[in-house]
Amino acid sequence: MGGATQAPTPDVAALAAAVAEGNRRALARAITLVESSRADHRDDADRLLDALMPRTGGAVRVGISGAPGVGKSTFIEAFGLFLLGLGRRPAVLAIDPSSPLTGGSILGDKTRMERLARDERAFIRPSPASGTLGGVARRTREAGLLCEAAGFDVVVVETVGVGQSETAVADMVDLLVLLLPPGGGDELQGIKKGIVELADIVVVNKADGDLAAAASRAAAEYRAAIHMLRPARAGWTPPVLQVSALHERGLDGVWAEIGRLRETLGEARLRAHRARQAVAWMWREIEGGLRAELLADRRTSPILPGLEAGVAEGRLSPVAAARQVLGAFLGRRPPEA
Repeated sequence: MGGATQAPTPDVAALAAAVAEGNRRALARAITLVESSRADHRDDADRLLDALMPRTGGAVRVGISGAPGVGKSTFIEAFGLFLLGLGRRPAVLAIDPSSPLTGGSILGDKTRMERLARDERAFIRPSPASGTLGGVARRTREAGLLCEAAGFDVVVVETVGVGQSETAVADMVDLLVLLLPPGGGDELQGIKKGIVELADIVVVNKADGDLAAAASRAAAEYRAAIHMLRPARAGWTPPVLQVSALHERGLDGVWAEIGRLRETLGEARLRAHRARQAVAWMWREIEGGLRAELLADRRTSPILPGLEAGVAEGRLSPVAAARQVLGAFLGRRPPEA
């Protein structure tokens, strides 16, 4: 996207207008378009995004991460309903795990968030992760921008799990909320340090019933552990909250801390944060595009299998192999079989 972008076709212009009017079906079609890998669809998707970019930027962008079983879907539905009660319009981009064998995904978030999905003021979009690093679909960023253009003012991105690779979600949101179980102890030891260091708000879920006391102890342990880690942002210590998503308790505290963090950052720091994300996004797109070109180019595609085999067998260093590929692609040396 840039100054030389072509004008949208009539069909794309009509879709952009419908999205801008807040039409949820049009928004779903628009997201399907940007998720498509077809070359002609990518051209239309670029035109669509360019047409709608002036309408983006006004939403609160929240990432939600946490291990399977911590109650992410229950929390997000309860939080979404809470936001509706405040007059906000939440959009949820729920990333489902893809099967490593078939590439398919369960796509069950709409059934797990049935109450929220039924409300016309909210929008839920499940998308397959398809093995993308970070537990987020490759086009999640574009989908979030489309949701903003459609008038949704809180965009929630849910990742498939928690771990070092899951930190990619932090590159597309204003803040990251980490959900943790009410266990503490061994569970605390098993949590990846990287994701905790990136968390802006830590939430101990399932703080109810028989688990209430355990949640209180876990919150104290997490709070002590966080003080020993490097903070994600200068001047901000991640608060540790207790929530019962099942009983919809403690959600106001989460929203209050989101507001406090944004106030602490201020408009200038938030704009700078989003600007860095946008530039990083551009470079990831360049890297992804170059990889696709290398796999398809007649100068490089024939030599890649042999080079990969040489690297795998230890006959060739990865650096030397990479230089051969790039050299062939740039025409600096003839392809080697």
